[in-house]
Amino acid sequence: MGPRVQLPPEIQLAQRLAGNEQVTRDRAVRKLRKYIVARTQRAEGGFTHDELLKVWKGLFYCMWMQDKPLLQEELGRTISQLVHAFQTTEAQHLFLQTFWQTMNREWPGIDRLRLDKFYMLMRMVLREALTVLQTQGWDERQTERMLELLTTEILHPDSEAPNGVKSHFIEIFLEELTKVGAHELTADQNLRLIGPFCTIAAQTQDSLVLHNIAQGIFETIVEQAPLAIEELMNELEEEELSEEEELSEEEEAQEPGVLSREPPKGSVCRAQRPLDQQEGEDDEDSTSTVLQFDYKAVADRLFEMASRQDTPPQNRKRLYKVIRKLQALAEGLFPEPDIPEEAYRNPRGGRRVRMKKRLSGSQLQDKTGRHAKEDLHSESSPGSTRRRRRQRAGSDPSVPRERPGGHGGRGAPRRQRRPRVGAKAKMAGCQEPKAKRKRTPEGQK
Repeated sequence: MGPRVQLPPEIQLAQRLAGNEQVTRDRAVRKLRKYIVARTQRAEGGFTHDELLKVWKGLFYCMWMQDKPLLQEELGRTISQLVHAFQTTEAQHLFLQTFWQTMNREWPGIDRLRLDKFYMLMRMVLREALTVLQTQGWDERQTERMLELLTTEILHPDSEAPNGVKSHFIEIFLEELTKVGAHELTADQNLRLIGPFCTIAAQTQDSLVLHNIAQGIFETIVEQAPLAIEELMNELEEEELSEEEELSEEEEAQEPGVLSREPPKGSVCRAQRPLDQQEGEDDEDSTSTVLQFDYKAVADRLFEMASRQDTPPQNRKRLYKVIRKLQALAEGLFPEPDIPEEAYRNPRGGRRVRMKKRLSGSQLQDKTGRHAKEDLHSESSPGSTRRRRRQRAGSDPSVPRERPGGHGGRGAPRRQRRPRVGAKAKMAGCQEPKAKRKRTPEGQK
């Protein structure tokens, strides 16, 4: 027998990553991380495009074989954080590029029972990609490179991304960007980050992509506007309070004979104070935050893209609706004047609550009269009861109907009822409608 051919390390790791035993897969993931760190530390080292495609194929089937939701979440977090093991920015971008290419290639073969785990993996990889930009200080050049990568592999019409990958990416982009950089991103940086969506929304021929971008990006910005303004006002109030506290502390320190409020060093109270401050910071981080936008700048950017001659008419019509809403926000006018309290707690569900209120308002407008609202809620009025009964019976409202007697019965007026005197009176009352029908033609003649 000839000598055994030694496989490259990438193929060996990919085979172990796709193994049947979970212990083998976990060990292969740890070895892969060490291998990435060791190889990218050298100046002449690094990975080629084909090598990282082999690595991602092994990672894809490593996630494919993983069962149990908690273990899937842990594995997805471990895989997505591999991007930080690369020591160069070029290697990180190549790692992210091959990930999206792998998802585009393998997406048609994913069954519906495994979709959720790969949706989660896409969300985690996008979050770590934005975290890479955060560690680089949101550098403008690196941000443009990352956005170009995502646009080329996912959003561009010439990309091979299926509709499922495009739709999920558009849906989660603002959510993950909010989690990573809501506390530090400015309005200009946020406009730069959503720039590719403005371009694709004006150029795409796919109505589904246009709808997803308009709904998942721009309509979300409009819906979160009250929360963004409220958060901005709270930040301004906190800054004013902090400035006032600093001034008061300086004045107290200048006054002689005033004891300092802080306990001396080494005391128990002084040792416990950082823990209290840390708890307060944790509470602040747990509150929901939104991204800040300059609505006029976003509207101008969209108008610039939508007003071009090569923009399809349906795209221009859809974007103009969004532009009018953004312009109204820039002037201080909200789409909904009465925003319910539930919308402040849940910005994604506020639109559903407002829709219910609009429906109830339209119902009230249909009512006429002084007591319209009371008639809408009343269910036991005699007139409404008679009308409902006549509609169910399909009878003519001008013809009187006999109702059973009793205290609770509601029938025809008493003046139309005949006195019942014996059996002959009863028979006469039964034959009376026929006599009326005979006299009617004679009266007409």
